[in-house]
Amino acid sequence: MKHTIIFSLLTLCTLATRGQEIILNDSEHIRKSNLPHVYIDTYNSSMPTSKTTELWASMYYVDENNTVTYYDSLEIRCRGNSTYSNAHGKYAYRIKFASKQKLLGKGYAKAKKWSLLANQFDKTLMRNALTFILGEKTGLKFNPAAKFVDLTINGSFRGNYQISDQIDVRPHRVNITEQDEILKDTSNITGGYLLEVDGFKDFTTSGYKWDNTMGQWVETTGDGFYTGNYNVPIRIHYPDEDEIQQVQYNYIKNHVQEFENRLYSSDFTSATSGYRPLVDSTSLANWYICTEISGNVDGFFSTYFYKDQDNQHLFWGPLWDYDIAYNNDNRTDRNGTNDTSRQLMAESAYGVSNGCRPWMEQMWKDPWFAHLVNRRYKELIDNDIQSYLYSKIDSLEELLNESQEYNYTVWGLQTRYCRERVLYSTYDANVQAIKTYLNTHLPFLSQTFEKYDVGEPDPEPQPEPVIPDFSPRSNLFYGFSNMGSKTLLDADVTTDKVQCWELTDGRENQQWSINKLSNGYFVIVNRLNGMALNDPTQGEVGETVNVGTQLDLATLDSTSTRQQWNLSKVNDNEFNLINIYSKHTANLSGGGTGNATPVLSYTTNDRNSVSNNRKWTIEVLDSISQIPSSLETLENFDYALAYNPYAHRLHFGCDNPSDLTFDVKVYASDGRCVTSFRAANGADLTPMPRGMYIITWTVGGQRRSVKLFRD
Repeated sequence: MKHTIIFSLLTLCTLATRGQEIILNDSEHIRKSNLPHVYIDTYNSSMPTSKTTELWASMYYVDENNTVTYYDSLEIRCRGNSTYSNAHGKYAYRIKFASKQKLLGKGYAKAKKWSLLANQFDKTLMRNALTFILGEKTGLKFNPAAKFVDLTINGSFRGNYQISDQIDVRPHRVNITEQDEILKDTSNITGGYLLEVDGFKDFTTSGYKWDNTMGQWVETTGDGFYTGNYNVPIRIHYPDEDEIQQVQYNYIKNHVQEFENRLYSSDFTSATSGYRPLVDSTSLANWYICTEISGNVDGFFSTYFYKDQDNQHLFWGPLWDYDIAYNNDNRTDRNGTNDTSRQLMAESAYGVSNGCRPWMEQMWKDPWFAHLVNRRYKELIDNDIQSYLYSKIDSLEELLNESQEYNYTVWGLQTRYCRERVLYSTYDANVQAIKTYLNTHLPFLSQTFEKYDVGEPDPEPQPEPVIPDFSPRSNLFYGFSNMGSKTLLDADVTTDKVQCWELTDGRENQQWSINKLSNGYFVIVNRLNGMALNDPTQGEVGETVNVGTQLDLATLDSTSTRQQWNLSKVNDNEFNLINIYSKHTANLSGGGTGNATPVLSYTTNDRNSVSNNRKWTIEVLDSISQIPSSLETLENFDYALAYNPYAHRLHFGCDNPSDLTFDVKVYASDGRCVTSFRAANGADLTPMPRGMYIITWTVGGQRRSVKLFRD
């Protein structure tokens, strides 16, 4: 049950709950610092000290505006492993509401379970939050929330805490496909799965439970397994242990094992038969670089990754548990020193015998991986990731400064609770130590990544140039109408799959910009989300080889031949869409005329000129208008995007600018990312030539895009 009350310091408020009137004395529920304050009272007045025993409690949440929200009937228990055993009284907690709550408001998850992180080993209190910001900046898809509060339990002030998401599957968390709770013969068990390399091995490979109907103990499916080559411990978080069926367990275990088998095969560097077809390279590079930038010595001891439905890629993230990162671990069994400022985690972090560091060591033997990491890291350095992190550290220090003083009157700034590497005498000195570390570590990574990158060319060599059969205009949106069904190429943005749909006025899913590359091929970009038409075919490819994969959408990358298309003219305004990577032709499945009929990567042969399923007409659906100079509110969002054509400045507006924490990317018409910026900062487009640009961002788990035509 949830009630919201707004009060002033001079007002008493009443709250009706459980059929009784409760007098709310405002002197009991006020903020201690500039941060929100959380008051939790257990019903038996016992302090939560167990990871297994949950206590019933109620909670008052006092936000920055002194609005009080009351939650009845929640459960609280301790959480964590080393954070639990070394807490010295400042435990981390898991709270569970009776029903799903939007605890952090709009744009965040609606869920029963939330974490209260103590950050006890981190004297800056900000390492976890800084890493989540780093994950957002690099483009990782799911990054836990970080809301700092002061916490009081049963009248006892417990210090500064961080409200964060539980790592689970749901919108605004790990938003992948949820499987059928009760499996049927038709259930699709290819995903989603949420997994963790769990060095603590906090799982069982099988178990038993009492069955009342049978009157006996029966064997149950485990919630984890070990890989066959390096005995890497893998915990299955979703489907959870109470729901997962043996067929799901076997499927994901075999899939991860296939990845590891390929990784350790003799041809593991092969683009087709090695491990690459089973990993999402974008999330792999970004997750790995975040692990190295932060110097997280536990980065391969505890690693989250996931698999979605009908997608054989393993995706990496979310980032989690970084309180001993950024040179904050005093153990000396890593290359004989505890200073990680000039160490590569793939060579010195934990997780050799109980984690996935062997996977990373093997990947570094692949020139493709070295080139992937070095190229992505250079992009971050070119965009001044160091100054960006410094600015975020300054912002977090300012936010936490008042609360940390209260926190350390309880816990002691110069008390070592676990493995803090250095005990500084002031809070500011602890914060400065992170900056000093980054100042040394980031140039070290540049040198190291460059050294290991032997100049491997891009894994998809660019094709020979052609003279195109089509001349698109940059200020128009086009539709692709199938000759057989008369339905239009359409994007299902909930699954990123490509299908056909009847012509619908204003349906942006059907509207595409056609962007000519210098080699004569085209990148075709969807209007609704700014993503590119992509052929995800895996394994061996060729005109007649391995056909039948449904086309999908992918993050715009004009260098990827999977996103490059030849618009091959058949007759007047009739074209085949032929993918450069697979050499396959876009084909309407079975010639279906109904909505949501899949579009497949299909055979390319002499039937291309006669099969209506493979022929498409191209027609103009809309024009690209310039963003007006006045503020234009975007649908369903509490912020707005504006462009000033005189100052050539692109910026967002919001009642509360501190909410504009998301990153924005600007792409040229050929798919190149020409700049990126934080929404709160805006961008100067003066140096950019006239033409069409695609502006994309992600907020609240939703991708958004708009097009700007600079005349």
